[in-house]
Amino acid sequence: MGIWIINGQISTEGNALETKHIFIEENYISGMIPGSEQPDTAGHEVIDAKGKLVSAGFIDMHVHLRDPGFEYKEDIASGTRSAARGGFTTIACMPNTRPVADSVETLEYIRRKAETEGAVRVLPYACITKNELGRELTNFAVLREAGAIGFTDDGVGVQSAQMMKDAMALAASLGLPIIAHCEDNTLVEGAAVTEGAFARKHGLKGIPNESEAIHVGRDILLAEATGVHYHVCHVSTEQSVRLIRLGKQLGVKVTAEVCPHHLLLSDEDIPGMDANWKMNPPLRSPRDVQAVIEGLEDGTIDILVTDHAPHSAEEKARGMELAPFGIVGFETAFPLLYTKFVLTGRWTLAFLLEKMTRKPADVFGLPWGELKPGAAADLTLVDLQTEREVDPGQFLSKGRNTPFAGWKLKGWPAMTLYNGKVVWSQQE
Repeated sequence: MGIWIINGQISTEGNALETKHIFIEENYISGMIPGSEQPDTAGHEVIDAKGKLVSAGFIDMHVHLRDPGFEYKEDIASGTRSAARGGFTTIACMPNTRPVADSVETLEYIRRKAETEGAVRVLPYACITKNELGRELTNFAVLREAGAIGFTDDGVGVQSAQMMKDAMALAASLGLPIIAHCEDNTLVEGAAVTEGAFARKHGLKGIPNESEAIHVGRDILLAEATGVHYHVCHVSTEQSVRLIRLGKQLGVKVTAEVCPHHLLLSDEDIPGMDANWKMNPPLRSPRDVQAVIEGLEDGTIDILVTDHAPHSAEEKARGMELAPFGIVGFETAFPLLYTKFVLTGRWTLAFLLEKMTRKPADVFGLPWGELKPGAAADLTLVDLQTEREVDPGQFLSKGRNTPFAGWKLKGWPAMTLYNGKVVWSQQE
């Protein structure tokens, strides 16, 4: 028995939608016919997607599942279910767990648990350095064999240029990317927010833009020297955008990502000492916000990610200076971007979908992210019409740490299918 998804609206060019019936068989899309034709649904399951957008499942290449070690914040079961509710069918988890993902044993734990408890596909990154301490490289070849899709010390920057160059040369020899959290520690110690209006108002030490951009510039030069695929995490500054743009113009294999919060919020929006507005990189200036938007639009920044980073309410209650960095992102990403950029006319629907599906797959060489016959049956159905408020109390994530509580948005995922099976539905 297969599945017919009937009357779905498929994005074509710009904001155009076309009605299609989609047939799923053995975990793949085996056929698509025009909405004007009558599908033979006898003997098959039928999902009526009338009034819903049908997209390839969203791909998020930067997430934190907190498992192993911090399961009170999130675990693989809760995190992947939250991802499914957000329309994501493929996610790549960062290695800054406890223990960190610097060994075959930890990678195998993540893969096994994802297979048995995960609602969606989980792709693990491995650490660049042992324990993410920046002192000794991990065994890249062994970690690749264990399933690592790339190497990163996300959460901390690799401070040594020589260590990073050695890592890039090794990763290049194995055909895998280096994914960099760009941060110069000498410029950020003891700071919680960006160096700007909010920091001055509240007498806080600020994180300067240069702390990110110095590593971006350094690493682009090292990537040019080694030939590695170098990917910049969560770009937040105008200077970083400028350097990445130059690197691409020079032919360096550099790609980059940006998060919804850095596209939508600046430090001038922070209402007070509420740590739900504390993330790393921090919210920057309005000028930086405009720069990262333009960088995404002109292709300097390649993809959208959430940097989903759950923490407990108790941790966030410590206040702006003492609370950990990070906000959750799975369940609000598409509605935020659809409401604030597509419905306002700045972006087309096709542009937004590309940055969340096909483009991440292209950047990382993944065989997903397309809606066509022969593709994997990873699909997201989205209600583009109904407006709802962001209610953290309803999140499937264990984390409630978001600055978007109360925002009224459209574009809420209504159903997610992974490998041809419904893994989340708003009917539940």
